[in-house]
Amino acid sequence: MDIAEVASASGLPASTLRYYEDKGLIRSIGRVGLRRQFSANVLERLALIKLGSRVGFSLDEMLAMFTPDGPAIDRDLLTAKAQALDAKIQELTLMRDGLRHAAACTAPSHFECPKFLRILRFAQRWRDR
Repeated sequence: MDIAEVASASGLPASTLRYYEDKGLIRSIGRVGLRRQFSANVLERLALIKLGSRVGFSLDEMLAMFTPDGPAIDRDLLTAKAQALDAKIQELTLMRDGLRHAAACTAPSHFECPKFLRILRFAQRWRDR
């Protein structure tokens, strides 16, 4: 596959593909003229990079897990990322519930609502992190 085909199939611009290649995340298998060529399995690697990015891995963290023989999974790092996601899910759940309460609250003013005031205190602690 040439770089244009990979860009089209992955939804990534060619500049991102070149950047990933410069970082060592993907590897071209040669050139035809000036166009980089990639094996078809580059799409799997790009999907893995996208997934890793979505869950909070940096490109350098992902690079450390990519070896010529395949992925070398750092299970401790995976566990830490899963715990960070759990914390983020809990935080977002509290925020969602707070928004729903604020929308339905019947207090004359939100500043008279004990639950809303607890949400504000939580938001202050979250901001201070």
